[in-house]
Formats: sequence, C-alpha cells, structure tokens
Amino acid sequence: MDNHLAPLVDRFGRKIDYLRLSVTDRCDLRCSYCMPKSFKGFEEPGDWLTFDEIERVVGIFVRMGTTRVRLTGGEPLLRRHLPRLAGRLSQLPGLSDLSLSTNGTQLVKHAEALYEAGVRRLNISMDTLSRDCMIQITGRDSMSAVMSGLDIAQAIGFAPIKLNMVVMPGINLSEVQAMAEFCINRGLILRLIETMPVGSTGLKSGFTPLGPIVESLRQRLDLIPEIKVMGGGPARYWRTRDGKGQIGLITPMSQHFCETCNRLRMSVDGTIYLCLGEDEKVELRPYLRGGATDADIEHVLREAIELKPERHHFNETPEKIVRFMSQTGG
Repeated sequence: MDNHLAPLVDRFGRKIDYLRLSVTDRCDLRCSYCMPKSFKGFEEPGDWLTFDEIERVVGIFVRMGTTRVRLTGGEPLLRRHLPRLAGRLSQLPGLSDLSLSTNGTQLVKHAEALYEAGVRRLNISMDTLSRDCMIQITGRDSMSAVMSGLDIAQAIGFAPIKLNMVVMPGINLSEVQAMAEFCINRGLILRLIETMPVGSTGLKSGFTPLGPIVESLRQRLDLIPEIKVMGGGPARYWRTRDGKGQIGLITPMSQHFCETCNRLRMSVDGTIYLCLGEDEKVELRPYLRGGATDADIEHVLREAIELKPERHHFNETPEKIVRFMSQTGG
C-alpha cells in the first residue's frame, strides 16, 4: 500500500495536516453554549463509524499528510473502549500527535489507559473554578470529578494539559484572572475562547472580544508573546517572563485565523465538515459501507477539499449554522 500519497491541499494553498475526529455526539454535560438541555437528536449507534472504519479513514488521511489527530465528541470518553481505538491510531505510521479533548468527568476512569494507548496531550473544557457557576454552565455539579481527573492526568504525565475556557459575559468573565493564576500555579496552559454562533446555543451565549481581556492579563501577570509553536491549532500564545505559564487566545470572532486553517472535522457518522462556520460537507459512510476502495475515498476527499471555503462568516451571518457544536465535533 502506498504510504506517500500527494498531500491534501485546498484551493487556497492550505495544507490539511490536522483531523479533529468525533467519536460520539453524546455528552454527560449540557454546556449552555454547546447543546440544549432538551436535545434528543443524537445519531443512531448503527450510523456511528466503527473502530475499523475510523482506523481506515484516518489511515488514508495520514497517507495524505495528516500528522495530527484529536479525538473529540460530544464527550469522547463516553465511547466504549476508546483507549483501544487510541492505541490503534497511535500505531499508524506517520501520525506524530494523538490528543484528546474532554470535559474531564471521565478522566479518573480512563486516564491511565489513554496514556498507555499513546495519547499524550489533553485539552480539558473547564470554564470556571466556581461550583455554582459550573452548575449554571453545564447543568451538573462535576467539579470534584473534573479536579480529580486533572490531578490524575498530571500525575500520570500528560503534557501539555490545556484548560479551555469559553469566556461569556455576565457568567464567567470575572473569573479569567483567577483561572489564569490557577493554571500558572499548576503548570497548565489556559486557553481563552470566544463564543462562536454555532447552533442556537452558541448564538444565545453572547460574544466577548478577548483583546481587552488579554491586555489586562498582560499588565497584571507581565506576559510577553510566546515565540514557540504550541500545537497545531489556531491559538496565539502569551507567556510569563519566567516561561512557567502560558495563556492562549482563540479569537474566531474578533480576529479570525482562517488563512492558516489546516484542519477538517469528521463527525461520528463519518461526515467531513470542511469549515466549522459553513455548511460544506461530504458523507463518507456510504462509501465505507458501499464497497469503495481506499483510492475511491482518497478521490472523494480530494474533491471535497475543493469545497473548503476561504473563511467563515460568523460575523456577517451568525445565524447560519443551525447544527450544534456537539454534532459537528469539538
């Protein structure tokens, strides 16, 4: 089998080397910016890609130059036997970075198996240090579970561990400095994220520009721009002068980063989303279950990449994307 296919490059010259892979659309939380509390429109398990199908698709991506894969959801650790899949993917020749995004509630149970399977980097969604605020945002008091999971993950040796904080006006905006200090003291990386209008939940959550916030943090914590590359994603980083603390900014609304977009998303049912903020997509499941060869799927992906837009239009048409973030994959 050819392990050196031509790279996957879109019509704007962007090389696609990063796949965000959703393994479930289920979640044990109901974060206010992600999924409505009453949501019932989950994919049927029979429509989920199997581990064999996922490994096959990821293998094709890797042969086309993808070097980074992030396991996402929903909450990916709700997918049964996920460490087994992680172990299979980590063995693919050419895949240099396998990471996981999680809300942290299941880490106590799965952290050791994930590490043994080859996952080394974690992003943990944690929008607050306040138990009451966590209940307000997520609908559940999971603070103890998340903190215990964080402790275990650090003890096992996951690094770096990034805490993702979606900054929301009137909810957790006042906690940004406390969260920054918590991360610096714990040797974690804080990433501040602007709310995106993905689905009605994201649209209702409001949007806080991060520019003034980071300026305040810069002065209080004496931050300077980070020159090192800190992963394959869109964050721009600042660090403390002693290098012990890093803070990342993800600003899809106030300062989009579309010109450097290097990623695609695949949902649990095998749908490839070419842009988080646009509707272009291609469904791989019919090909996977219809006898298509690897060469056929490669051809479908190369045709699909021609549909990848130059940029999203969150600001111009914020009401456009009606699917929820949990359906797309984080």
